[in-house]
Amino acid sequence: MSNTKITIEAEISADAKKVWDYFNKPEHITKWNSALDEWHCPSAENDLRVGGKLKSRMEAKDGSVGFDFEAVYDEVINEKKIVYTIADGRQVVTNFENLGNMTKVTTTFEAENENPVEMQRAGWQSILDNFKKYVESN
Repeated sequence: MSNTKITIEAEISADAKKVWDYFNKPEHITKWNSALDEWHCPSAENDLRVGGKLKSRMEAKDGSVGFDFEAVYDEVINEKKIVYTIADGRQVVTNFENLGNMTKVTTTFEAENENPVEMQRAGWQSILDNFKKYVESN
């Protein structure tokens, strides 16, 4: 397993409560959780508590390929921080920094060994950028 950590971030024009809710509620996750326009997230479940599970289905809109994402929460601090471990053992930490009418979201994750680091960074950043667009347009 790689020890390489990748950090992505976005400043979102919304208060911390809205950002937290849109980031964690399944009915919102399915609207923003994809890296490419050709992909979507048809289903999501989120039991947001220590020991609870996050599950989402990501797949190509044409149904040709897809995968299930699953993680277990290690730490949850309402509107501030989420730490979870992905099924493959990698840890992800997301911080929510309240900047008044803006919220900075910073995610640091352990890289996997199958794809180049820059590809992983670009993919995760694209998902976070989709999230930012979704929050700011709703």
